[in-house]
Amino acid sequence: MPTFTRKGIELYYEDIGEGRPLLLLHGLTSNSAMFYREIEFFKDKQRIIAMDSRGHGNSSRQDSYTLQDHIEDAYALMSYLKLETVDVLGVSMGSYIAQGLAIKYAEKVSKLILVATKSHGRQSSMAELFERHKEIFEGLSMLEKFAASSSYIYHNQPLIDEWLSKTAEQSRQLTMQEQITASEALKEFDFRNQLSQITAETLVISGKFDGLNPPEKGRETAVAIPDATFMEFKRSGHGPNVEQAQLFLAVVDNFLE
Repeated sequence: MPTFTRKGIELYYEDIGEGRPLLLLHGLTSNSAMFYREIEFFKDKQRIIAMDSRGHGNSSRQDSYTLQDHIEDAYALMSYLKLETVDVLGVSMGSYIAQGLAIKYAEKVSKLILVATKSHGRQSSMAELFERHKEIFEGLSMLEKFAASSSYIYHNQPLIDEWLSKTAEQSRQLTMQEQITASEALKEFDFRNQLSQITAETLVISGKFDGLNPPEKGRETAVAIPDATFMEFKRSGHGPNVEQAQLFLAVVDNFLE
């Protein structure tokens, strides 16, 4: 199991294939295994690096950490692997990390793909969802809230269930407290005034039915990044890479080429 250590935190990663590096950054409470389709598709075209963010998957778990920790961990992995430049694909939380990388280390990011994204948040998208539908979630335990939230997040639940099941088989899952800690790390971030510093060629993909990060948030992000392209997948929710997987892979492949 390949790992590296940053300031005492052990971080797990996959490193597969050869060619121009493509760094994959996963979503909240998930792990690098969520990219099994992307890894299989791109491994013969590019060098694929997929890391488990701290607090997730096979990486170290902590009582607290921040989005900035995630960003610096990703950069530390790039430095550890001696990567001059990378293409970066981030989904949901991973897209926030990707934005932070492309802002602070602009010269290191060649192409940037932001999926199911937003550029700012007072709290995590899940907490915002619970707040928006207060009458539905009021009185439920956190476990019950998570269970009831899926219909607001995704458009094609059977595809999502299959994907989640395959991802869960390959990595240790988070406890409820670890999920809350991971969610707390995404409070109070705002990249809006810095997005103009991104120099990477950028593609932003949102799902029409995404109740976590609605497409208007993705569009807002794209507009603020110089010359970015925005796409809205019409039969997707928060998982365009899963709910319209063939379209997603084709679009990303075309963009990376």
